[in-house]
Amino acid sequence: MRMSELSAATGAPIATIKYYLREGLLAPGERTSPNQANYGDAHVRRIRLVRALLGPGGLDVATAKDVVAAIDSDLPINHVFGIAQRAASVRLTGLGGDDEALARVDELLAGLRIHPSNPGREAAAAVIAAFESTGQRHEPDWYRRSLEAALVVAEADLDMVERRQGRDAQAETVVVGTALGDALFAALRRAAQEHVSTLRYEPVAPVEPDHREHPDVRQH
Repeated sequence: MRMSELSAATGAPIATIKYYLREGLLAPGERTSPNQANYGDAHVRRIRLVRALLGPGGLDVATAKDVVAAIDSDLPINHVFGIAQRAASVRLTGLGGDDEALARVDELLAGLRIHPSNPGREAAAAVIAAFESTGQRHEPDWYRRSLEAALVVAEADLDMVERRQGRDAQAETVVVGTALGDALFAALRRAAQEHVSTLRYEPVAPVEPDHREHPDVRQH
């Protein structure tokens, strides 16, 4: 397909596709003339992937390039996970957490197979430090239950990856699932908070039986 057809297939403006080509986010098409190239289904998938990373995934162009390069490399899936995690954590890096907050995180993660350089460790410390700096008291139960929920989601993440056939498909799922999974979890948490708060604070009043529907019921 030509670039105009590629644009129609993906919904991406031609100017955007040319930008992706210049930035190395999209591989060049097969040249048919000095000014023409053919593109295939792989280009359609890649454009959709890049738009997801730059849009809902919240990545900047430089970070997205690193992630795309990891997909196209021969790196093991576990290494691709690390790159995707660092990419998804860029906006949290540099926030900093004090030693006390970091100690809380290490205590929380004790027993788990997590490298000290994992971006989630420092990011969690920064969040805990910010939370407690507002005057909120230390809430170990909240931290623990949040970790339990994260472990359940991590199992679902890996199950999804293992259902994909082939290394390239798995690498794409790792990248998309990590970048968009954070947004999905946050969105579902908002919905779940409304559900649970409604159950707790707005209980449904018991429905009085309507005896008109049961004429054989006698009042005593």
